[in-house]
Amino acid sequence: MTSVEKKPLTKRFQNMALTGYVGLLILMPLWLFVLSPREAHSLGFMFTVYILPLLLPLRGFIKDNPYTYAWANFIVLIYFLHGFTLLWIATDELLWVLLELLFASLMFVGCTYYAKHRGQELGLRIRKLKQDLADEKAAHEHTEDRD
Repeated sequence: MTSVEKKPLTKRFQNMALTGYVGLLILMPLWLFVLSPREAHSLGFMFTVYILPLLLPLRGFIKDNPYTYAWANFIVLIYFLHGFTLLWIATDELLWVLLELLFASLMFVGCTYYAKHRGQELGLRIRKLKQDLADEKAAHEHTEDRD
């Protein structure tokens, strides 16, 4: 299999995604376990809810899989919700909240556009629903004609 070279814009989006990802991967345990530990929650709970989701796309990021960048956006939504919630209720932790939102935003935008541009470079396509419906209709009409 021949490798397709990445365009500079694609590399920029990948760097943006990885900066946000690594930022969250460093910030969250540092913030939640060292800088401002949560006494109301167990360490296992904090790890499972705030750290473990970040580890799920690690393998795909290392393998440079565009599909992983696309679905990682579902994970980053956890950190948007966490950050926006804390904006209202934890004003004493504003710096950490703003960093979380910054890293989550970088990851979200970077992953979105990296997956799009890299997918185009590799010739990967997501079929459009309109085409799927047309194919299904044609297949259904074909079976009716045979009956």
